[in-house]
Amino acid sequence: MLVTTSILALAAVAHAVPHYIFGHIASTKDWEVVRMTANHYSNGPVQDVTSEAIRCFQDKPGGGGSTSTYKAKAGGTISWTANPAIYHPGALSAYMAKAPAGQTAASFDGAGAVWFKVYQDMPTSSGGSMTWPSMNKATVDFKIPQCLEDGDYLFRIEHVALHSAAKENGAQFYISCAQLSVSGGSAAKKPTDLVAFPGAYKSTDPGLMLNIYSNGGKAYTPAGPSVFKC
Repeated sequence: MLVTTSILALAAVAHAVPHYIFGHIASTKDWEVVRMTANHYSNGPVQDVTSEAIRCFQDKPGGGGSTSTYKAKAGGTISWTANPAIYHPGALSAYMAKAPAGQTAASFDGAGAVWFKVYQDMPTSSGGSMTWPSMNKATVDFKIPQCLEDGDYLFRIEHVALHSAAKENGAQFYISCAQLSVSGGSAAKKPTDLVAFPGAYKSTDPGLMLNIYSNGGKAYTPAGPSVFKC
């Protein structure tokens, strides 16, 4: 019985190794300016796109609690760290949501159609299979649009692993939300194509249900809205 238990435990650990979290952005500690996620021990993904967890995968629902807010510059870059690294093939994207009047990044829960996409990577295809630029990266960078209004925002990083996405609900979402205070923006343009989480995705979206190893040469269609551009 002891041997069997040990083998099962080792198998569970081996299975969990490819999973990852996004616990901090550059120059900060884990969960200092990033809301602690429910997978902070397991590193496991979200797979139900209709659940509240698809928003920020928070350990505790609601606002950010004791999480601090990171000072960022519009037009600048923030770097997220994956721990241990992005070990699954799939699409990397990023969204932002502005805290409404009377709220801060710390109190804002991100509910409603408030999210706009600021980044989406795309794969290269060869022989009917897809390869993503984020694969095996431990750090990924995103630019904050220069045309935004100053204020408090949530910044949501999302990597959707697609290695098991040939069946419905096979896509695995690795998600975190950071709290930002953005300054230096020109306020020249308001974000468009706002979406809600949950609500932005369907489990059968072509970007979430596909065989990335044998797709017949079809171009990849990302889930969610188009990227907001200044």
